[in-house]
Amino acid sequence: MKFVAFERSKQGTGASRRLRNAGRTPGIVYGSTSAPQLIELDHNALWHALKKEAFHASILDMEFNGQSSKVLLRDYQMHPYKQLVQHIDFQRVDANTTLHMKVPLHFSGEEESEAVKTDKCTVNHVVTELEIACLPANLPEFIAVSLTGLTKGVSLHLNDITLPAGCKAVTHGKKNPVVVTAVAPVEEVVAAPVAAAPADAKKGKGKK
Repeated sequence: MKFVAFERSKQGTGASRRLRNAGRTPGIVYGSTSAPQLIELDHNALWHALKKEAFHASILDMEFNGQSSKVLLRDYQMHPYKQLVQHIDFQRVDANTTLHMKVPLHFSGEEESEAVKTDKCTVNHVVTELEIACLPANLPEFIAVSLTGLTKGVSLHLNDITLPAGCKAVTHGKKNPVVVTAVAPVEEVVAAPVAAAPADAKKGKGKK
């Protein structure tokens, strides 16, 4: 994806407030060997870009002062209750430096699996994104996960997923975390009717 950034000459609370009032969002670009660069973006264009998955999980082309450079979205701050992006951070991309990025999982085949089609299981997506370590050229926009082979009582683990070439999952100590589970439907238990006590027993209750 491509976006346009403009040079921001002033910083501080007052300057940022004036920018937002003018329909702009203050931001910063950092990383690599260059000094951090203050930028500003058109708020409406940024608002619509943030709604797209690719803007969060892929390498972006930033046009700045007539030149294009590769960056990644690293952070952004929203207003507590207004539909307003208050600030945004980007990181420059070095082609030879390994990235650590969270990549979304795209699930398919759930309805065709034996777990759902035959056994009426509920499929729980325990993990919806994976942290990936790779070079920028190998960064995928998403990771496809097929659930067609899912069966009742069997969980899908990280080792069951085929990662794109050049990518390695970062699990922070968890060797083989669960990604998807198939939970069998809960069977309703019908309580047996309580037998009525004999009439003679009711009459004698309480007598010694």
